[in-house]
Amino acid sequence: MTPKKELPLGKKTFAKIPHLPGSRTGSSDRMAPPELARRCLERATKGDVIVVQEKLDGSCVAVAKLNGAIVALGREGWRAAESNNPGRQMFARWVRSNEARFSTLLNEGEWLSGEWLALAHATRYQLRHEPFVAFDLFTSDGALSTQRLDARLAGAVARPALLHQGDAISIARIDEQLGVHGHHGALDAVEGAVWRVERQGLVLHRAKFVRPGKVDGAYLPENSGRDAVWNWSD
Repeated sequence: MTPKKELPLGKKTFAKIPHLPGSRTGSSDRMAPPELARRCLERATKGDVIVVQEKLDGSCVAVAKLNGAIVALGREGWRAAESNNPGRQMFARWVRSNEARFSTLLNEGEWLSGEWLALAHATRYQLRHEPFVAFDLFTSDGALSTQRLDARLAGAVARPALLHQGDAISIARIDEQLGVHGHHGALDAVEGAVWRVERQGLVLHRAKFVRPGKVDGAYLPENSGRDAVWNWSD
């Protein structure tokens, strides 16, 4: 009998984000509740701060500090070093080489979720920064707001391009700001954007818009029948 793999956090590192109206969805995706869509796109609840960031197209991963050790994880919660995916294995090596940095940034039990862009999925990038882009820091209080996360990281880790911060904002206005190639060196049309509902220093909700033309994993060998396309290599 094959032994069951360990989930170091006991759970996934990041939940799937629901879609806003008009977003391209797949069979396993879900739509944001109408009330959340209204808060993001039309009228925020008093006290909300709506933050919109560019959505990056890679592999959702995390760096955690557990029992004093820095651990590289995939979105599902498994150790990246034990993955059969060469991109996840590369992420584990990269985290190992940056242990000192993450040990300083993270407190015990915290984890930093982000996008690993080394392997092209459906978007190729000419990266202007490291292949790891952090979008959420999970603490004992919850996920930190954009402002608190920026203060904690102090420029030590790349962050998604900030498109908007303030009141609710429409998809059309964000789409204009994204343009075709976004702000991270994309060589293909960018995927879309993520709306965050923040209040009192924490993230309450997230919702996303994925452009209709996006094809999941178009450059992955199992889908393309061709060699992997790398945006970055170690």
